[in-house]
Amino acid sequence: MAADVDTARQTKAHEETYGFFTGLMKWGTIISAIVAVIVVLIIAN
Repeated sequence: MAADVDTARQTKAHEETYGFFTGLMKWGTIISAIVAVIVVLIIAN
């Protein structure tokens, strides 16, 4: 019984961490693409 509660708690913690990680990767990708476009525009001029 206690193992089930502990497993549920760990699963919730892992889901929160995974959500944070995927959000961070999404925003990191968007920001990297914007920076790359800016760099290309600077080099082109």
